[in-house]
Amino acid sequence: MAIFPTTLTRRNKSIIFTQHEQEKLMLVPQSICKRLSDAEILRKSIEEVDYFSCLYDRYEEKLLRYIHRIARISDSEAEDILQDAFVKIWKNLYAIDPELKVSSWVFRIVHNETVSWLRRQTSYGKDRNVPLKETFDTAAEPNLLLEGEESQRPERRIQFLLEQLPQVSREVLALKFFEEMSYAEISDVLKIPEGTVATRINRAKKAFAELAAKNKISFEF
Repeated sequence: MAIFPTTLTRRNKSIIFTQHEQEKLMLVPQSICKRLSDAEILRKSIEEVDYFSCLYDRYEEKLLRYIHRIARISDSEAEDILQDAFVKIWKNLYAIDPELKVSSWVFRIVHNETVSWLRRQTSYGKDRNVPLKETFDTAAEPNLLLEGEESQRPERRIQFLLEQLPQVSREVLALKFFEEMSYAEISDVLKIPEGTVATRINRAKKAFAELAAKNKISFEF
């Protein structure tokens, strides 16, 4: 039987399943999904594919936000990355480390897929993530991207600052302060020692604070 040859579209998002699975697919009501833990969803997904939609619904929005925070890409590109990541999650339901939290495992796969996508774009000479130095000069025009009503929204101002940081700094700040993960969870997602996580967070916080002060943006972690 072919693996993942067709797609299931939900709210303009696509999850890929086998043709046999798609034919019998009936999405599980949210009322049932909400009563299940992540681990229970994975176990039930192995027995009945319908339950995989519970995992997608639970993590879709936060994973898309995470992708955008660590990569300067379009909505459609972020959705493509998320779809590819969920294909890998589906294929590896049997391979999850029982010692690893499901959320950490899911974020790890999405993180790795995002990084791989960025590397492919660079390798193919199609990197549309123009270096920030070429996009704007914060020293000369510190508030260039902070004009207009839309740019005054708190999340846009935070994103403006995040985009000026190195990727490793964006990653740890997004996981620690926006996803509220512990050092141990971040260590699991990024596959680095907790001591390295702490060092990166401290450096990233300092750099973020300096950028906030430079751009006259009030923000505290």
